[in-house]
Amino acid sequence: QVQLVESGGGSVQAGGSLRLSCKASAYTSANNRMAWFRQAPGKEREGVAAVFTDIHAGNITTYYSDSVKGRFTIPRDNAKTTMDLQMSSLGPEDTAMYYCAARRGLGLGLWYAPAAYDYWGQGTQVTVSS
Repeated sequence: QVQLVESGGGSVQAGGSLRLSCKASAYTSANNRMAWFRQAPGKEREGVAAVFTDIHAGNITTYYSDSVKGRFTIPRDNAKTTMDLQMSSLGPEDTAMYYCAARRGLGLGLWYAPAAYDYWGQGTQVTVSS
């Protein structure tokens, strides 16, 4: 069982930045996928960004939703048991509960599909005021 703990949420004004962090209780596996999702009240859970680590192939691939591309990044220097999300140029539309998700192995399924992940954190709230 892998436990995920998010931190770094908070309140910020539009145009500001925040950095979220997700720490896994154990190294998920040699190959794994980790992702950030967010869910605003009354809306479905949305995939924000993901990182696929393929140790055997030596590949690390990141994905971003169109709504955050160019503003959010997953730093590549994270330790194997952590995944950060650097968010900049935040707007009120980014207000949501942000969740970390992980899966042992790369698995199948689209990177932004919640069903493709086995482990979830409790979430951290991000509130952006205009």
